Amino acid sequence: MAGHIHTAEIVWTCEGENFAKGRYSRGHVWRFDGGVEVPASASPAVVPLPYSLVDAVDPEEAFLAAVSSCHMMTFLDLARRDGFVIAAYSDKAEAMLERIAPGRMGITKVTLRPAITFRAEAEPDEAKLSELHHLAHEMCFIANSVRCDIVVEAEPVRLVAPE
Repeated sequence: MAGHIHTAEIVWTCEGENFAKGRYSRGHVWRFDGGVEVPASASPAVVPLPYSLVDAVDPEEAFLAAVSSCHMMTFLDLARRDGFVIAAYSDKAEAMLERIAPGRMGITKVTLRPAITFRAEAEPDEAKLSELHHLAHEMCFIANSVRCDIVVEAEPVRLVAPE
């Protein structure tokens, strides 16, 4: 696969706040090539209100969502190739932000908790499910781009009857 450039436009403006004293909004907008705009901000856990926005995505959440989303899409494709039919996939993922050195913070661990519902006509056993998650992690573009540990704690398999 040849290289591909992905783009995002991040837009912030300072309007009437006191920038020099750190009293300014961290609210900004992420714009993507398909026309999607996402309100973004520093996390209120990092920058106190009112200088952050609780109803916006923060970079740490976006990072976590990117890891989880990439794992899911890779897993779905691998499962499909192995003949499994997935009815639903959800993940209650977590990222741990910690001090990694004086004056430096970083996400040190991502935990994925996928809950997958398979159609009843074919379901993987626990060994196969574990193999699919391992391969998805190994092949995930985002996981291959980060330094922190990424742990997958899959929920038990759920089944639905075929349609």
